[in-house]
Amino acid sequence: MRIVWVALLLFCAVGQAQGKEVVVEIFKKQFIPAQITVAQGDTVIWKNIEKRQYHNVWFKQLVPEEPDYFFPGESYQRTFNELGEFPYACGPHPAMVGTVTVVKVLDNN
Repeated sequence: MRIVWVALLLFCAVGQAQGKEVVVEIFKKQFIPAQITVAQGDTVIWKNIEKRQYHNVWFKQLVPEEPDYFFPGESYQRTFNELGEFPYACGPHPAMVGTVTVVKVLDNN
């Protein structure tokens, strides 16, 4: 029984340290929502829910080359460990833009 409690405590501690997942949907050539704020360590998942259109998520300040496209039903994700504001766009559709703002997690202890 003691092993079960130790495993449960470790699982809870690891789950809290990993951050949460935030979803941005891509629909009608828009990032929804386009502006998001996440905590340091969170992962943003962009889900393409279009019927036919491919997209990508390009952080030009972080990655000089345009990333691969992802198609309807596919997704792309990125974990944000650095604080700051990270603008992005869709390479094939430059009018599609968004921003991820990463803030420090406040410790409530």
